[in-house]
Amino acid sequence: MRDGDDGLHEGRGVSKAVNNINGAIAELLKGRPATSQAGLDEALRTHDGTANLSRLGANAVIATSLAICRAAAMHERLPLHRYIAQLVGTTRTSMPMPMTNILSGGAHARRSMDFQDFLAIPVGAKTYGDALNMLASVRSAASELLAEDGITTLLADEGGLSPGYSSADEAFQLMMRAFERAKLRPGHDIAIAIDVAASEFYRDGKYHLAGEQRTLDGEEMAEYLADFIRRYPLISIEDAFEQDDWSSWSSFTKRFPNVQIVGDDLFVTNPERIARGIEVGAANATLIKVNQNGTLSGAFEAMKRARAGGYATVVSARSGETEDSFIADLAVGSDAGQIKIGSVRSSERLAKYNQLTRIAELEDAELTFSFS
Repeated sequence: MRDGDDGLHEGRGVSKAVNNINGAIAELLKGRPATSQAGLDEALRTHDGTANLSRLGANAVIATSLAICRAAAMHERLPLHRYIAQLVGTTRTSMPMPMTNILSGGAHARRSMDFQDFLAIPVGAKTYGDALNMLASVRSAASELLAEDGITTLLADEGGLSPGYSSADEAFQLMMRAFERAKLRPGHDIAIAIDVAASEFYRDGKYHLAGEQRTLDGEEMAEYLADFIRRYPLISIEDAFEQDDWSSWSSFTKRFPNVQIVGDDLFVTNPERIARGIEVGAANATLIKVNQNGTLSGAFEAMKRARAGGYATVVSARSGETEDSFIADLAVGSDAGQIKIGSVRSSERLAKYNQLTRIAELEDAELTFSFS
């Protein structure tokens, strides 16, 4: 929910949502125990009464849902991640494997490269500290190489470098050079993930790669991606196809069982869409975005549904983020196994990385990769 007042913050103010929190939501929740997370989340949905939480504002509802969880953790005198573990019913907590944006294009950068993100996954790291060091080294190496190449870059929405490459292959080659510069072995110490965000360039049943001036159908798009799997240490592909191109998703997932095929736009942290994906064999992993679902309990249900189907889970930030670090605790407490925060730049990203560092110092928890 935005204010829509063009004379204030270009219409993006949130005073209406804040007023709903201090008014209708406060009256609804007053006197109820914060330890009743599921019940309070359901009360919020019922009181709103719309499918997309448009009456109270999805931003107001998710902020309240997370605040309830924090209040309950304080009441129980537990670190937030440990309280979340209680909520999801697990005794196991682990440090999630981070995947970090190095290069960006698509809607995140608004330059010519069609794919949205090229990320690094430190698969050889033994600890969270090792993982973070590897990722910072790769990000620095990529920046140095682009400068040496005389390429001017923009900083994308999630902190990735945007060199304006016209082809995905150029980005893959730069990733490999950055790994070499950082003295990391591709496929052993470090690997590549991509967010294709294919829905962004899908029109009239075709995939339109503007940067490469190519138009592909579903089968041709699959072959295009398969070539990268063969030539590079590419182990995770997000949103490889348009969100309703179920047949392409299913056939590609079956073809590459050892590659993590992640649904974001495909599933939108919606338990029903995840259930359909499991039924038809579309993808084998899902992003979990709490504000995409609307409540913390709803995000838990999406995770539960995914795990029941054998899908990996990746707790994820959004392209438009705040400095709130809740998702770091969520990834650890829920034993998600992976987290996607953005690049190791900008305060809204670093807040999450720093919270993970604090948790790693507190816990003797192993670094896990839920798809390995």
